[in-house]
Amino acid sequence: MRVVLAEDLFLLRDGLVRLLEAYDFEIAAAVESGPELTRALAEHRPDVAVVDVRLPPTHTDEGLQCALRARQDRPGLPVLVLSQHVEQLYARELLADGSGGVGYLLKDRVFDAEQFVDAVRRVAAGGTAMDPQVIQQLLARTADDRPLGRLTPREREVLELMAQGRTNAAIATKLVVTERAIAKHTANIFAKLGLEVSDDDNRRVLAVLAYLDQDR
Repeated sequence: MRVVLAEDLFLLRDGLVRLLEAYDFEIAAAVESGPELTRALAEHRPDVAVVDVRLPPTHTDEGLQCALRARQDRPGLPVLVLSQHVEQLYARELLADGSGGVGYLLKDRVFDAEQFVDAVRRVAAGGTAMDPQVIQQLLARTADDRPLGRLTPREREVLELMAQGRTNAAIATKLVVTERAIAKHTANIFAKLGLEVSDDDNRRVLAVLAYLDQDR
């Protein structure tokens, strides 16, 4: 699996390269600035891009904007964004096109090697990998929205876990209930939110997040 990595801090970039290579990823390019990222994505057409939000020269949202432009040129390009803090605007921009293959992790998660590698693989496969803190804040912002307010506390808990990219089986294990119970909660969630039920867990998650993000 070929990866383009963008991180301006040398030690973190070098550490990520070593970590990914240890798990049999091929690093097509490891760059430190927005312009370099744009060129690398166009030249190497990787299976997944791992991108820091803030890159030179602006040190604002250069990395994210480069990734978003690349996804316009190549729809569905898998992108995993790394950020120091939860920034809801960036999370919403990343999720806006609803085409899948997206992730948003806090950099603290990088220090959990297995969790990070699992997130990269999940995003590369077209799924989602959302940091729990990001999901909590997105859900908190919409707590007073009428459709979301129809959900029971348990359904909100299931929705939060779904939004992290977990399967029904994983949610059932987390909540110590049967998978059949989670399937019922999932059906109720989509009915209350006016969303069509899909057998594709990743597409369901993206649909939920896109719904929560609308009119924001």
